[in-house]
Amino acid sequence: MSQGDWQHDALRELSQSGPAAEPSTPTSPPEQPEPPEDPPPGSSRMGAPVPASGPQAAGSRDPRLPIQTPESVPTVDPRLAGTLGRPLHGDSMARRARRSVRMLGSSVTREVAEGTRLAQEVQQPVTTGRVIAVTSIRGGVGKSTVTALLSRIFNHYRRDPVLALEADAALGTLPVRLGAESVRWSCSDLAQILSPSMQLTDVIGYLVPVADGGWLLPASQGHVGPPLDVRTYRTVTLALRRYFAVTVVDCETLPGEVARTAMDTAHARVVAAPMTAEGVNGTRVVLDWLAQLPHAALASTVVALTASSPDTTLDVRGASAYLRETGAAVVSIPYDRHLGGGGPILNAMLGRETREAATTLAAEAMRRAVQVR
Repeated sequence: MSQGDWQHDALRELSQSGPAAEPSTPTSPPEQPEPPEDPPPGSSRMGAPVPASGPQAAGSRDPRLPIQTPESVPTVDPRLAGTLGRPLHGDSMARRARRSVRMLGSSVTREVAEGTRLAQEVQQPVTTGRVIAVTSIRGGVGKSTVTALLSRIFNHYRRDPVLALEADAALGTLPVRLGAESVRWSCSDLAQILSPSMQLTDVIGYLVPVADGGWLLPASQGHVGPPLDVRTYRTVTLALRRYFAVTVVDCETLPGEVARTAMDTAHARVVAAPMTAEGVNGTRVVLDWLAQLPHAALASTVVALTASSPDTTLDVRGASAYLRETGAAVVSIPYDRHLGGGGPILNAMLGRETREAATTLAAEAMRRAVQVR
């Protein structure tokens, strides 16, 4: 099947299912789906039978028993929602005014040309779904924020389906960052009901629509539960590659088992690292580990150096050069007031430098993901 046919069919199915922001949620899943067998690595193709192994394949659920539809749970407690302030623009009004004055002549031409080049990288066509895994060496360094930024950029530039998949069940913030008001079905729920006979219009009924486009599959319903296991992760990611051109995975932190599996099996990898000396040092250890994998993992790895403060003292140029010695690419994401405030990420509220950095990161990750066969 050609890439154009697949994208056309996918979009046609979406248009027939009604508005993308309001997919219908099935009250019951397909009856007794038969689990497919595991294929050789890399043999999955868009539209081919879905390779899977998971709770269903392992016989952990009796297919004769109905699946209980989970209750919808708000991502933020309604009692707390009223305390959230108005989102700040990433750039102050004074900074935006100064930039408007400087936007003259050749600088505008160069910026437009660079933006066009990056957009073309992000829009590269695919014939099989690409998986981009995002992880970090510890929590709180912007892993979910980077995942949300990538999802926003891909949805902005691409016309084919994009999925943000949360693979960190430990009270992850990805649903909040993508503006989801509530969540229902989780990765573990979906792993039990996925079937090769399901169409894209069936699958999106179990997902959360994202306001600016695309879909979200959360890891949990916002409470502390059992961690996502490797078998469930593989079942869901291998199956959903049929339906989505790009899947951005918010993994648990390293050295978690699912994170290591995701980094080993993804088409491209993004390591979120804090813009600190210890963060760079720890990330170098991760890159050295990736260099020991049996395939060329570093060639498809991008480090996202994230600033959590406007007063960063790290020599970013020197730190980036240190990380690039391994063969990985490095993209710096500057401090942004909009990102620092928490809550949903809105494209229009991002600072100019942040938006450009996020687009660069998406282009670097997509170029590497497409190179993997």
